[in-house]
Amino acid sequence: MNKTGVLLINLGTPDSPSVGNVRSYLSQFLNDPRVIDIPWLSRKILVNGIIVPFRAPKSAKVYKQLWTDKGSPLLYYSERAKDLLQQQLGSDYEVHLAMRYKNPSIPSVLEKMRRANYQKIVVLTMFPQYASASTGSALEEVMRVVIKWWVIPEIKFVSQYYDHPLYIKAFVERGRQFDLSKYDHVLFSYHGLPERQVDKVYPDGKPCSDHDCEERITDENKYCYKAVSYETTRLIASQLGIPKEKYTVCFQSRLDEKWLKPFSDKVVEDCAKKGMKNILVFSPAFTADCLETIIEIGEEYQEIFHKHGGEKVQLVESLNDHPTWIQCLKELVTGR
Repeated sequence: MNKTGVLLINLGTPDSPSVGNVRSYLSQFLNDPRVIDIPWLSRKILVNGIIVPFRAPKSAKVYKQLWTDKGSPLLYYSERAKDLLQQQLGSDYEVHLAMRYKNPSIPSVLEKMRRANYQKIVVLTMFPQYASASTGSALEEVMRVVIKWWVIPEIKFVSQYYDHPLYIKAFVERGRQFDLSKYDHVLFSYHGLPERQVDKVYPDGKPCSDHDCEERITDENKYCYKAVSYETTRLIASQLGIPKEKYTVCFQSRLDEKWLKPFSDKVVEDCAKKGMKNILVFSPAFTADCLETIIEIGEEYQEIFHKHGGEKVQLVESLNDHPTWIQCLKELVTGR
């Protein structure tokens, strides 16, 4: 029987929290021209001469905090999602997992899939909102490998699904685990991007700021990361009954001041300075808990909030192995 191969792709994680493995991960990640989109030589000097040597030892300490007896949470939950999706899809499908950076690598997993001789392959990234630095990079790497195959089967790429009803429902169900009336404000924190990267989405040459991205989705901004982040938030907030004045869309993990604003850490600080005591934080761009959710939001933002007079930053768990999320993945693969 001809089976369909399914390739789930997440961002990646160091093989261990050692300085050497973190350095190797950061080097591969940050040398990607879709991640740091500056001229080749400038990127090499910046990444290999400045960022990685100084950042690797510091990041290794943070990864040691993150690591559990099950290893990297991102890898653990991605593997859980893969196994649960396999159960849902049944014997007509074979589900594989790859990481854009480090292991299991896209080339190594695709080689296994090539040998399996599937009639069809579905490539599904675990990034609901399209961005060139995440979805674009992962799909480009798949194409770079597959273009060398002698036999190229039918391939379906799923590039974004931020508005899929089951994806939204899964985050709504996570949110309903909390009594929203007990929180002074709700943050929807997305991974940041340089402003120039969202500007590149528009063929008319006008910047993102000229396309009403904070208010609505149009034919022009439907692949703008900022626009779909705001739309994701509206969809979740609407189902949870959170009024617009009670939530803020923000962006975390910036490298400099020319990234998407407002910055999540600054919003957390401002909330505390306004006298808020308890805030709830969703992270809809992350479908598996990782350093950015568990450490950055759960611990670092808690320290910022407390320092300025706040009491509790409550992180909403990512989708991880939530049953509705697995059902969403199934529908994305099968189209039904």
